[in-house]
Amino acid sequence: MSRPNHHQQQINLEIKRHEDNIKFLQSEINRLSESILDLQVSLGKHLPANGTGTTNESGTTLAEKDETEQILRHEKSAASLLCRLNLLKSPHTTQALNLALTKDVLGIVGIVATLGRVDDDNLSRLLSEYLGLETMLAIVCRTYEGVKVLEKYDADGTIISTAGIHGLGSSIGKSIKGRFLVICLEDLSPYVGGFVADDPQRKLSLPKPKLPNGECPPAFLDYAVNTINLDDKNLDCLTSGGHGLRETLFYSLFSRLQIYRTRAEMHLALPCINDGALSLDGGVIKKSGVFILGSRKDIEVKFPATSGESNKCDSVGFPFNGYWPKDLLKTKHAGQDGGISRLLGFFFHL
Repeated sequence: MSRPNHHQQQINLEIKRHEDNIKFLQSEINRLSESILDLQVSLGKHLPANGTGTTNESGTTLAEKDETEQILRHEKSAASLLCRLNLLKSPHTTQALNLALTKDVLGIVGIVATLGRVDDDNLSRLLSEYLGLETMLAIVCRTYEGVKVLEKYDADGTIISTAGIHGLGSSIGKSIKGRFLVICLEDLSPYVGGFVADDPQRKLSLPKPKLPNGECPPAFLDYAVNTINLDDKNLDCLTSGGHGLRETLFYSLFSRLQIYRTRAEMHLALPCINDGALSLDGGVIKKSGVFILGSRKDIEVKFPATSGESNKCDSVGFPFNGYWPKDLLKTKHAGQDGGISRLLGFFFHL
């Protein structure tokens, strides 16, 4: 009887060893899942912050030219008028812009759609659809003084068509139809918190979302506010309080909007989604409890994409070579040495 008992004990010990190995690998998977976003930032530091594609003789990138053309198609918009005024080269227009619409005088920063770039065209379309056309065409001013000068009113509250942006439009035979959004950076409540250490893009150090079990959803990619790339000029755009565009404008627009790989994986993360979420296959949660369904529509104005090399990057623009935490789960069924080697292989393959 002792020999069978001894054999059973050996089997039990072997089972226990494999269970311990699986637990160890699972803990490594969880640890690596937590560090993926940190690795993204680290890898991002080796990429140019303002890589914007091919540049023509005038220094304008093809992405910028395409963006301007998209805005100009909305002929009766304030955004289109500003773009048109910037394109005109006559002394009259140049003088008018210098006197009334320069950044130094009014603090006009630009149009929302032109102030940031996204690494991937698909994500650019998702973010732009989420914000909507009216917001994408919004004019951004640094101060409330800039907002006031854009439009003047008579004693009855009627808009004076010969003053402000309407007057500039009249001077070139263009007019604005309907209302338009103007965002004042100084009046926005800025993000309060830290920034990712040593990150030239000054991305926000937001805590990763946590499921009820305390773990970060494995399909979580990033916060939308941190997927926006700012060029050097826009990185230097600060309010009087020293706050940049990311922690004012883009944090106001996106808050803690989360990005996931698929709609199904996003829905599994519902317990930790409060400020909305997007999935790369088109899923949209506007905010907690509010879902947007139906077919995706054509995007008339979107953020420029910094690169067309999507085959070399993850859909958020980070070079993952196609690997993601769920692929690591396959290693937990391997033996001790082989499982650990494969697991570490995924890590160092990044």
